[in-house]
Amino acid sequence: MKNLNDILASTKVLKWVGEPSVEISDVQFDSRKVTNGSLFVATRGTTVDGHTFITSSVEKGAKAIVCETLPEQLSDGVTYVLVENSSAALGQIASAWYDYPSSSLRLVGVTGTNGKTTIATLLYQLFTRMGYKCGLLSTVRNYVVDQAFTATHTTADSLTINSLLSRMVEAGCTFAFMEVSSHSIDQHRIEGLVFEGGIFTNLTRDHLDYHKTFANYLNVKKRFFDSLSEEAFALTNEDDKNGRVMLQNTKAKKLGYSVRTLTDFKTTVLADGFEGMNLLMNGVEVYVPFIGKFNASNLTAVFGAAVSLGFPKEEVLIHLSALRPVCGRFEPIAAPSGYKAIVDYAHTPDALKNVIDTINEVRCGNGRLITVVGCGGNRDKGKRPMMAQEAVAGSDQVIITSDNPRDEEPQDIINDMLAGLKAGEMSKVITIPDRYQAIKTAALLAQPSDVILIAGKGHEDYQEIKGVKHHFDDHEVIREVMK
Repeated sequence: MKNLNDILASTKVLKWVGEPSVEISDVQFDSRKVTNGSLFVATRGTTVDGHTFITSSVEKGAKAIVCETLPEQLSDGVTYVLVENSSAALGQIASAWYDYPSSSLRLVGVTGTNGKTTIATLLYQLFTRMGYKCGLLSTVRNYVVDQAFTATHTTADSLTINSLLSRMVEAGCTFAFMEVSSHSIDQHRIEGLVFEGGIFTNLTRDHLDYHKTFANYLNVKKRFFDSLSEEAFALTNEDDKNGRVMLQNTKAKKLGYSVRTLTDFKTTVLADGFEGMNLLMNGVEVYVPFIGKFNASNLTAVFGAAVSLGFPKEEVLIHLSALRPVCGRFEPIAAPSGYKAIVDYAHTPDALKNVIDTINEVRCGNGRLITVVGCGGNRDKGKRPMMAQEAVAGSDQVIITSDNPRDEEPQDIINDMLAGLKAGEMSKVITIPDRYQAIKTAALLAQPSDVILIAGKGHEDYQEIKGVKHHFDDHEVIREVMK
C-alpha cells in the first residue's frame, strides 16, 4: 500500500477532487486488472480510450482515478486527479510506485531504426563479461541478470518497464540497457526514467503507418535526446546525417562514432569474411566473430558507450572480442551440402540493403544469393515495393513470400511488393505465399557455393495470421529442410 500523495509526487496535477491521501493497493491502466484499492490511470491509446472505462473501474473498487477529462458523474469515496497527459503521468506514477528504480541503475537507452537490439544486447553481454550484474530490456528478451522474461513489444508499457527495473535493483544490478522505440517515446512509456546515456543508431523509413511522415518520426526520436540531462552522454552515429539532428538541443555530453570519418570512436574494417572481421578501433586491432560494416558500426557504438561509462578502452576491447552475434541478427547456418543460410531480422529497405550488400562483399566464387523476403501486414505499405526493389537489386534469385500478414491477405501484400518491380526484373522473382514452402524452395535451389538470405523475422518464432500467432521459426525451418 502506498499513499496517493506520494505516488503523485513527481506528477503535475491540474486539479484534485476528493481525498489526496487515500491508500492505494496497486496501479493499473488496464481496467480489466482493476481490483479493490487500485489507482486507475485512464490513458488514451491509438485504438482505445481508457476514459470510457472509468465507471467500470470504480465499480471494481478503484479508489483513485487519474484522467485528462473528469467524468460527468463523480462517485463518492473516489479521488479524481486531473492531469494534462495521462500517458505521461503513468510513466511518472509507475516510477514512483516502484521507488524510482532507474535512479539506482546506470541506464543506457538505444534508439534508431536498425541496430537497437544488437547494440543493447551486446552491451548487456559485454558488461556481464566484465563482471557486473546487468539488466536488458529488448525486442528479443528481457533479462534480470540471467533470468529471462518474455518481451512482447520493442519497449514495454511504463508499469512493466519499472517493474523489471525494480527487479534489477533488487537483484543487485549496476547497469541496465534498453531499446527505446519511437512508439515508446511518442506514447510517453519512458517518462520518469533517468538515463545515464543515449545511443542513436540510424534513421531510415519505418513505422510511417503510425508516424505518417518521416519528419514526425525524426522529431520523436530527437525528443529522447532532448530529455537527457547534463550528466548524461549522447552518442550518435556520424555516418547518418540525422545523428547531428539528434544532438541539436540536448544538454548531454555530445559524442560520435563512425566507420567512415574521424570522430570520438572510429573503426576501420581491415578484413571481412563469413567467420568474422579484423577491426581497427581507435588505433587498436581487434578480431570479432561478426560480419559486415553495419556490425562494425554496431560494435563501435558498444565500444563508445562502454568508454563513455568510464571504462578503459583496452579492457573494453579485450571483452569485445569475445562477444557473440545476437539471435536472428545476421545469423549464419551452414548446410551439410555446402551452401550457407543467413537468418536476419531485416524488415526495412535500408536494413535489407545493408544485409544484402554485406553478403555480396564477403561471398566468393560463382555462388548465387537467393533472398527469401516478405512484408508485414497492417503496417507501412509504402515500404513494400521498396523492399522488393532492394531484394532484386542485390540478389540473383528472389522468393517473395509471407511475413506476418496479420489481418491482410498474404497475396495482397505480395502484389504490393511486386508493384515496385519492372517487367524485366520479374525473371528473378518467384512468389510463394507459404513461408515454409518458400524457404524449402530456396534450399532446393541452392548449390554448394550459394548463400540463402531469409529476411524479415529473425528472432521471431511465430507468424501472426488473422489475429492468431502460429509457431514458426525460420531457424527451425531452414535446419529441417537442410537435412
